[in-house]
Amino acid sequence: MKTLLLILGLTSILAAADGAALYKKCASCHGNTGEKHALNKSKIISEMSKEEIVTALKGYKDGSYGGPMKALMKGQVASYSDEDITTIAAFIAANK
Repeated sequence: MKTLLLILGLTSILAAADGAALYKKCASCHGNTGEKHALNKSKIISEMSKEEIVTALKGYKDGSYGGPMKALMKGQVASYSDEDITTIAAFIAANK
């Protein structure tokens, strides 16, 4: 049981580190904690839930979501896997 808890704890730490690494390219437009309207056009992502962020990022990736920044964001998330999207969404939502 202790081993399982240790593995789960380490997994959470690594996921947080991955989320921070993935978020670095977002920070220049969205701010260090997601507090900015990116280029004065986006929602403030720190106010969004994890589920809303996942929906937005997957939508940007497949082209079904977004307004004026749709093309820019599609390029930003094109290389993200579903796991990456979930990881970064959890990171943003946890750092409100």
